[in-house]
Amino acid sequence: MSTSDPLDFFEGVDTTATVPRAPRRKRKWLDSLSIYLPVLLMGLLALASYWLLRATPVADVPEAERPVSTEPDYFMRRFSVKVFDVAGVLKTELHGIEARHYPATDTVQIDNGRIRHIGLNGLPTLASARLITTNGDNTEFVLEGNAVVVREAGVNANGEAVPRLEFRGEFLHIYTAPERVVSDQPVTLFRGTDQLQADNLDYVGDERVANFKGRVKVRMEPR
Repeated sequence: MSTSDPLDFFEGVDTTATVPRAPRRKRKWLDSLSIYLPVLLMGLLALASYWLLRATPVADVPEAERPVSTEPDYFMRRFSVKVFDVAGVLKTELHGIEARHYPATDTVQIDNGRIRHIGLNGLPTLASARLITTNGDNTEFVLEGNAVVVREAGVNANGEAVPRLEFRGEFLHIYTAPERVVSDQPVTLFRGTDQLQADNLDYVGDERVANFKGRVKVRMEPR
């Protein structure tokens, strides 16, 4: 039987060595989180995208075009309007008691209107009536009620003398380009000292030709 101390067995054991520890639950939780993290991120991105769509303002839906009103959209009272060409030369002047613009037809009606227009030949034409209707670009004028149109005498572009012309009637339709006066109602034409009456008229200023229809009366002064 050995006489050695049984505790001598522990003398050969290295008590400074690190004893391995059991794995902690925290590491296990991190491993699980690393597995589900991509899924969580995708879910957050989906929620963010949905929030952005809800927060983005919806583009305004274009409204259906409304019918243009037949009522006037503006008025002018005791007014004066001047129209110039591209070179800055005065072409037309309008005066009146009241003017009304109708957007449906882009026309202007003028009460007790007066017009002064400089034609292509440089001769002025004066017009007046109880009611004048003009289009948007002032190339047509409809005169109603005591309508008078006067083109003063002068010299045209060819150096030829042009006599004074005056038109009178209850209805006159004036075109400015080319110059023309039309009426489907009785009209009186004064040319210099001559006078002519007809049931209707179609006068072309550039050609100095007047066409009459219906009953025609002419009075010519001797020369």
